[in-house]
Amino acid sequence: MDAFSDLRRRLRDAPHDLGDFLHTLPDDHPLQIALRTYSLALSLALGPALLPLVTSRKARAQGFGRVLQIVRRELGLTAFASAITVGVAGGAAIRHLWETWAENEGTSCESAGECQDALGKVRAWLASLKDPHKTFLSNVISSTLAVALLHSRRKHARSAGVGRPSPTLDLSLLFLVRALDSLVQLALFKPSEASQRDLPDAVKQKERATRNKWSTRLDALVFWACSARIMWCFFYEPERLPRSYNKWIMTLANIDPRVLAALRGIRTGTFSYKRGISIPPDLVTSLSQDLGYPASWGDPALLPAYGGLQANATWKALGVSGRSGRGGLPCEIVHGDVTGGSCTANAVIRGAQAFAEAVAIYLPVHVLPILATRPRKLLQVPRLIATLLSVARSASFLSAFVASIWFAVCCTRTLVLARLFPWIPHDFWDGPFGCTFVGSLVCGASIWIERGRRRGEMALYVLPRAIRACLPAEWLKSGRASVRWAERLMFILSLSTLLTAAIHRPDTLRGLSRWTLTFVMNGPNAGFWKRKRLDTNAPPTPRAPSPPKEGGDTTKE
Repeated sequence: MDAFSDLRRRLRDAPHDLGDFLHTLPDDHPLQIALRTYSLALSLALGPALLPLVTSRKARAQGFGRVLQIVRRELGLTAFASAITVGVAGGAAIRHLWETWAENEGTSCESAGECQDALGKVRAWLASLKDPHKTFLSNVISSTLAVALLHSRRKHARSAGVGRPSPTLDLSLLFLVRALDSLVQLALFKPSEASQRDLPDAVKQKERATRNKWSTRLDALVFWACSARIMWCFFYEPERLPRSYNKWIMTLANIDPRVLAALRGIRTGTFSYKRGISIPPDLVTSLSQDLGYPASWGDPALLPAYGGLQANATWKALGVSGRSGRGGLPCEIVHGDVTGGSCTANAVIRGAQAFAEAVAIYLPVHVLPILATRPRKLLQVPRLIATLLSVARSASFLSAFVASIWFAVCCTRTLVLARLFPWIPHDFWDGPFGCTFVGSLVCGASIWIERGRRRGEMALYVLPRAIRACLPAEWLKSGRASVRWAERLMFILSLSTLLTAAIHRPDTLRGLSRWTLTFVMNGPNAGFWKRKRLDTNAPPTPRAPSPPKEGGDTTKE
């Protein structure tokens, strides 16, 4: 009985003993990093997987067995949480073991003869590396193990055989973009401490303001270019975009799929005003009837292919008003059930709808970080008003994005260009280099509504999707060895760069990557997170206490 009571006592005290043991470890200890990484990665994996069980009745009908299946899958050795923990904490563990080995072995050979053999040369070379290089090599090893675990999953193996892109492609592109951003910040916008040491404070502030100005301009340019490519692919090549992202754009755009099919048909030649063909024949006529208009309004064989006086006679015969001098589909069909033939009202209503949807998206984005770090601030009226204004500003950006692309489409095919050049066939105005092309170019300018720092985060959000949209879809789905090895190399180098920057140059990280890696690598007591909780103006996040920094590599912003 005494042994049984002792066992019960040990089991009861085990959580407290574990907690006491963890508190004795520094925040940057590999075990601490592993616990934070695994908990965060597991929540990111389980959240989206379990969400349909809450929002979908069909998913709930599968019962508790489905929940167990998801949990068992995400707790596996090759699951996302385990693989990312190996990649992040594994590098810290290797670096920790490297330091221990270096202290025990020493950095010099005991005898001249020992340095002549291969092992001695390797030891000497490893000892000569700078701390950032040692950290990078450690992270390369752990990242290689991480991507090997991810690619060993059955889901990844099946994707190559059924003509689908790699399931980890989006994650690899995300790491690539964040790593490239860190390198760009290091090279262009984050000068070393040595170069700034002897400059007067006024000069430092002026240079910092100049760098920030050009950084925000570069962010806006990247977002504009990426959004143009993404929106064009949404219209004509949606298979180049992630399915969930394509579905989200479709919901926000609120455009009938038959209109999209007609636009794509003009590009492929299956829908044409000049030739009067539509495949299938009822593609747009069915939409016209569903909206309460005559079927003839959606028949390209009856619609005028050019503007001018001849088009006016056709419109009069069809009973369409307000489209004199222009050809193509009537605005009533393109606008759908949102409004009638008024292009201005269509843009305003769609912008208002997008604003309401954007508020639902951005309110948690702005409020949850405050609730997580300093919830009492929301009880202060000035802080609450500032937060709501930030939500309104972000929502206005998305609203302007949607409204601008619709209004640009209408200006091209109805209000301005098609009216000025009636001899150009409407197959061009509704084609891939007509109204949709102009709308795709215009909508990205709405990023200037956002604040400077938010522009950078938005640019980093859309850039991975734009890169994927530029890659050959056939190559991505081919399952070739070149695809697999290119993605693995991208994953390994990108994750290693990010983890190295998080330790040695965290000032080059921005937005989500800085938030996440500061918490994972340094813990909630790091300067960045502690400053957030206390709402102070403390200095930027300090370098991690280990490994020690060498001169020239301890540069801070």
